[in-house]
Amino acid sequence: MADQEAASYAPSPRTSPTRHADRAAYDRETVHAVLDAEYICHLGFVADGDPVVLPTLYARVGERLYLHGSTGGRPLRNAREGLRVCVTVTLVDGVVLARSAMHHSLNYRSVVAHGLARRVTDPAEHRAALDALLDAPFPGRAGDCRPPTAKELAQTAVLRLDLEEVSAKTRSGGVSEEPEDAGLPYWAGVVPARRAYGSPEPDTGGVPAALPDYLRALPS
Repeated sequence: MADQEAASYAPSPRTSPTRHADRAAYDRETVHAVLDAEYICHLGFVADGDPVVLPTLYARVGERLYLHGSTGGRPLRNAREGLRVCVTVTLVDGVVLARSAMHHSLNYRSVVAHGLARRVTDPAEHRAALDALLDAPFPGRAGDCRPPTAKELAQTAVLRLDLEEVSAKTRSGGVSEEPEDAGLPYWAGVVPARRAYGSPEPDTGGVPAALPDYLRALPS
């Protein structure tokens, strides 16, 4: 039982969906797989009594999320004593077109994490977190560019959110609709969606360099 509990996050009222509860998952394997497949999240918090949601770069390192920010940005200014946040990540795998308007849907994988985010102040952790953020889109990039200067490090802040109150939610498969709609003369099915990259376009303003291996096999 202990091993099973360690392999999953504990559900909470904030991570338990009120609709389609069967799509929720709390196991670490599912949650980590979604987080590791993306690098852009939406960071939600309250500032001066108003809700704010910002897109930002993130990286998962073990049971922590590191979120990129500016030292002058609102999340970092409010995080000195800890900032209550909600972080969401969504991957769209397909658009589901049904014969009826109300049964259209998405195939998706998502993660929602709640918690108290804090600014990273330890210099070693700060540098390691920035390396992880650089590697999030293209693993290997952190070791293939000029390291940040002390001034640049001072201007760049990182938030840390421990993964404790977190859940995943997914939808997969085909059309789900009323049986009587099956005879309607409208196209129905799934249009798959995936991230694709174009061919890397080298900068022409500096010394030419060979295309690194981590950019040679990008999905297109």
